[in-house]
Amino acid sequence: MTAATHSTLFPQAPDTADAVLDGLDPEQREVATALHGPVCVLAGAGTGKTRAITHRIAYGVRAGILQPSSVLAVTFTNRAAGEMRGRLRQLGAGGVQARTFHSAALRQLQYFWPKAVGGGLPRLIDRKIQLVADAAAACRIRLDRGELRDVTAEIEWSKVTQTVPTDYAAAAAKTGRLSPRDPAEIAQLYATYEDLKRDRAVIDFEDVLLLTVAILQDRHDIAEQVRSQYQHFVVDEYQDVSPLQQRLLELWLGERDSLCVVGDASQTIYSFTGATPDHLLDFRTRHPGATVVKLVRDYRSSPQVVHLANGLLSQARGRAADHRLELISQRAPGPEPVYAEYTDEPAEAEGAARRIRDLIASGIPAGEIAILFRTNSQSEIYEQALADAGVPYQLRGAERFFDRPEVRKAGAALRAAARFGANDSLLDDVVDLPSQVRAVLSGEGWTSQPPAGSGAVRERWESLAALVHLAQDFAAAKQGATLGDLVAELDERASAQHAPTVQGVTLASLHSAKGLEWDVVFLVGVAEGMMPITYAKTGEQIEEERRLLYVGVTRAREHLLVSWALSRSPGGRPNRRPSRFLDGLRPGSVATAGRSAGGGPGGIERGIGSIGGTVVRRTSWTPARCRVCGRTLTDAGEMKLMRCEDCPSDMDEGLYERLREWRAVQAQRSGQPAFCVFTDKTLMAIAEAAPDDEGELARIPGVGVRKFNRFGADVLAICAGQEPAEGREGD
Repeated sequence: MTAATHSTLFPQAPDTADAVLDGLDPEQREVATALHGPVCVLAGAGTGKTRAITHRIAYGVRAGILQPSSVLAVTFTNRAAGEMRGRLRQLGAGGVQARTFHSAALRQLQYFWPKAVGGGLPRLIDRKIQLVADAAAACRIRLDRGELRDVTAEIEWSKVTQTVPTDYAAAAAKTGRLSPRDPAEIAQLYATYEDLKRDRAVIDFEDVLLLTVAILQDRHDIAEQVRSQYQHFVVDEYQDVSPLQQRLLELWLGERDSLCVVGDASQTIYSFTGATPDHLLDFRTRHPGATVVKLVRDYRSSPQVVHLANGLLSQARGRAADHRLELISQRAPGPEPVYAEYTDEPAEAEGAARRIRDLIASGIPAGEIAILFRTNSQSEIYEQALADAGVPYQLRGAERFFDRPEVRKAGAALRAAARFGANDSLLDDVVDLPSQVRAVLSGEGWTSQPPAGSGAVRERWESLAALVHLAQDFAAAKQGATLGDLVAELDERASAQHAPTVQGVTLASLHSAKGLEWDVVFLVGVAEGMMPITYAKTGEQIEEERRLLYVGVTRAREHLLVSWALSRSPGGRPNRRPSRFLDGLRPGSVATAGRSAGGGPGGIERGIGSIGGTVVRRTSWTPARCRVCGRTLTDAGEMKLMRCEDCPSDMDEGLYERLREWRAVQAQRSGQPAFCVFTDKTLMAIAEAAPDDEGELARIPGVGVRKFNRFGADVLAICAGQEPAEGREGD
């Protein structure tokens, strides 16, 4: 369930441009009003990034600064693009193009192909696996179904990283990629696959981007035509951009800098497809004058869920971890996460089903509950357990809602009833809109009670039930709405892929759950070998698995249940252990040596860590209070200073300037923005405290173990009036 569907379903468009800004927090408002030059929004999970960028576009349009047809908003899934179009429509900016990279490129390719190449565009194949199988047969290489899928993924990765067949082996070795077969064989299959495409005059989805890039590079007249159409670009989920998509974006932009990117390096979970957070992390380097806004106020999750999420990232390593955002929950306290250990996987599934049945009985809607797992193969046992418990469910990642046959057929029936309802005996005795919809859909298989069991019959019923619920919400929001009005709403939603919520527990992989949220989340199978997955060997792969678990945790609004099984099947050897990512976070466990035990609430690094031989202990859940007036602090900047923004400061101005000069040198040496060394607020806190020793410096919010080890000696030297050591490069 998305935040959009969780909020008011049918809001009225704001009356004025300024009204678009109502309800935004200070950072979101900064995003919405920063309409000129490059803008980088670093947005943590649940901080309202989609809200910020859609209000930014709508404010620009409503204020007359941006022309709707000149804006191209790009994201990565049809669902996300559809949600963006739906929100823009609700804000009165319906003429803006919101598309995926592939959709935007395909439109341009179809339009310019006759002019650039001549003739019609080659046929686009939906699935390349059959062509890969034909290539394997031509090469006399036997591939089973799993190997076919893996080789297909390697070809896709090669194309989005712009790697040609002859360079595959070297590129795979350089990136540490584990090839499913001998790299020379993959290169041969890749080359044969490309030959077959040419022989059959077909292209695949990666070709759409490659060919668009080629045309824009070679035909400057076409590139200028595209640039005259689109003057302003917004890119969501920028941490997932591949090198090929980045090149396309650069060609769309040309020499201009009217670009807003939004992302979170800590949610990079698609590197196996060629995605890299480097473009996000290097944005300030490529655009030195960029406006950078950090969104850290988490409106989705309770402080307890946020505390666990921050704790997961506090143990992370690598470049993405260096730029992590520490979330600050804006919600009321909720229950602590629940951890459960089971003897085997069937017992784990049955335990989850029992808990879910009890939650539904307590009043929590089934549609507000999700079970998330690492691999799709884990789904079946939970489907069976939920069916046995009589709990409705839906599988995430299946066919898009409005593409389902039963939904298309139901739409046709509703459309016919809207046109010829006066002659339909089904509608003789019903007056209100919901009753009319129930009557029409009863002829399509909807019943007041769901069918028993699971499978296709149950899935069809769930689809029709979603339309019934949507009709009820629509009638409540639009007094006097007719069946024709509802049909028009369904058509708009189908165009935007803005699906209604299906009332059933969601079963989904962690990857497919990204961008969604629920009141209750069950994270299952959180054991070594599954999280991290067995084939994650390198440090980078392990860290991506940690980020995947972080994404799972941050899907929960209030209730979070984490479980694992000691063995796979009943009677099996109980040789599994909980995931290492939970060390130091779940009750009774010990943090991994050499790492802090986890981030705390309010954006402050908390837990137990050792800095320069000094053990630093910080108490969880103690509210931060102003050291001047005693007021409870909630703003991240104020919490770093440990005082209200308008309370008097005793900062040493000279020390602050020396620290700023030192920071500029460090930033230049590392090639990173200055705030990556220390933020202005942290430097102010240091200048106010003027620490004399390691312990005092370590207690300043925003310093933390990693930055202390890297910069502590320099900072203490500057505070003591001495020169810092020369040539320090950090870690």
